[in-house]
Amino acid sequence: MTVRKSSGTKIRGGSVVELESRRIKEGVSKAPHRSLLKALGFTDAELERPLIGIVNSQNEIVPGHMHLDVIADAVKAGVRMAGGTPVEFPAIAVCDGIAMNHIGMKYSLASRELIADSVEVMVMAHAFDALVFIPNCDKVVPGMLMAAARLNIPSIFVSGGPMLAGRYRGRNVSLTNMFEAVGAVASGSLSEKELKELEEVACPGCGSCAGMFTANTMNCLTEALGMALPGNGTIPAVDASRIRLAKETGRKIMDLLNLRIRPRDIMTEDAFYNAVAVDMALGGSSNTVLHLPAVAVEAGVDLNLDLFDRISRKTPHLCKLSPAGDCYVQDLNEAGGIPGVMWELLSHGMLKGDALTVTGKTLKENVEDCEPFNREVIRPVEDPYSGDGGLAILKGNLAPGGAVVKKAAVDPAMMVHKGPARVFESEEEAVEAITSGKIKAGDVIVIRGEGPKGGPGMREMLTPTAAVAGMGLDSTVALITDGRFSGATRGASIGHVSPEAAEGGPIALIQDGDIISIDIPERKLELLVDEDELEKRRERWVPPEPKIKTGYLARYARMVASASTGAVLDIEKIKK
Repeated sequence: MTVRKSSGTKIRGGSVVELESRRIKEGVSKAPHRSLLKALGFTDAELERPLIGIVNSQNEIVPGHMHLDVIADAVKAGVRMAGGTPVEFPAIAVCDGIAMNHIGMKYSLASRELIADSVEVMVMAHAFDALVFIPNCDKVVPGMLMAAARLNIPSIFVSGGPMLAGRYRGRNVSLTNMFEAVGAVASGSLSEKELKELEEVACPGCGSCAGMFTANTMNCLTEALGMALPGNGTIPAVDASRIRLAKETGRKIMDLLNLRIRPRDIMTEDAFYNAVAVDMALGGSSNTVLHLPAVAVEAGVDLNLDLFDRISRKTPHLCKLSPAGDCYVQDLNEAGGIPGVMWELLSHGMLKGDALTVTGKTLKENVEDCEPFNREVIRPVEDPYSGDGGLAILKGNLAPGGAVVKKAAVDPAMMVHKGPARVFESEEEAVEAITSGKIKAGDVIVIRGEGPKGGPGMREMLTPTAAVAGMGLDSTVALITDGRFSGATRGASIGHVSPEAAEGGPIALIQDGDIISIDIPERKLELLVDEDELEKRRERWVPPEPKIKTGYLARYARMVASASTGAVLDIEKIKK
């Protein structure tokens, strides 16, 4: 390698691009750095090329991530074909299904910030020129998107893809069915032998769980944001076209570097508008209302709950995927995928077509020939599943800061409901009451102390919602919490109630027997208790002691902001 100072490096296409990696490889003073790079086996020819960081969250505990080494190899092949030098480094990943209903789930949301921070550390310390992110599951996708926006060097995403649905006695099943089966066993409607049979087939292999749960929703929305190539959200993990997509992603990052297209050029207000609109059309996970605002903070874009609500009210719900319906992500892929959904919305003026994407083209250019193939999976705007979006933002005296419900997965009988509160101070207490038959038709289960600060970590609570559904109560019982729900949750499950109980929010003041009114079409969540009585309760309220007093979660609890702002850590950034 020539030992000299250079102002830039020529890459494919002949352009001269300023490279960050010159900080570690050019000039006499960088001879020690080059010696360390050569210890890795790099040749002078490789070091003369741009260094492309491959952020790989592969591990051997998360089914959605166990095959990401194959995806990474394909990405690296694409990078080399296009004239770059790929350099892989890891990121952590939590399996929400395995972490569910025990202390592990407290760490899931909190891992999002660790992922973003650790990517920042690696990139700033080692001077990469561009990045390819390889996530798949829930917190990994938004954590990496946050890092991409924060670092703002050319970046692109390719996920590991969705798991295929399992097959049980002639029908498709997924992880949702497993959690609901536990409730069915408790109610006596399913035998333990049948539970064992289902356990063997529900998750048939690698990939993110097969429904429109949080992981697949976020991978689809990464595509809608413009940060991934078409097909990223829906091509199955086991499909050979996933490998081809990974290779093309590796080639495309070199184009982004050459064209100097950076994440904040792509993740604009229009891009976030498009992501929310696609989310509403898909009926995606309620967790997107946490993750998209957190990514927007890093991108310098204001994305609040009011905008979610406005977009929801005017965007029809076009896709009814598991857990809301019987279709799976593989069916959406066959029907036209996210390009098909965006084609339908754009054809009716419901997206910002001029938004730039990682293809180097606009969203409109990407989807102009992508009319859907199957109109039952992707409904026309004129014949939607509902005239408004799959998520709804509720407000009222019980949630002055807002709450969210996946209305697409709510039984029609529960869209308007009024009933007595059954109050529990933790997920475990509620699950015991549900599975032991203590919850009756008409009840409103309240689980508090599970918010970002109070949890800490805002646990997903698929176990209680699945138990309610498994015991046949999802058409008569509602559940409200300052925690959150899995994307696999269905039923009248209202989460993210803000302010949370640990902050003295109204949810902290509810007593057993109080009447709670839910009106999802009108976006209202009300505690029907006289204000004078509530004021007396406020005066008596004492802040709870922290549940965890040491380690990362203790620090997280001290720094985390409200769920209504994305549960980010840097509160001052929100205020700006």
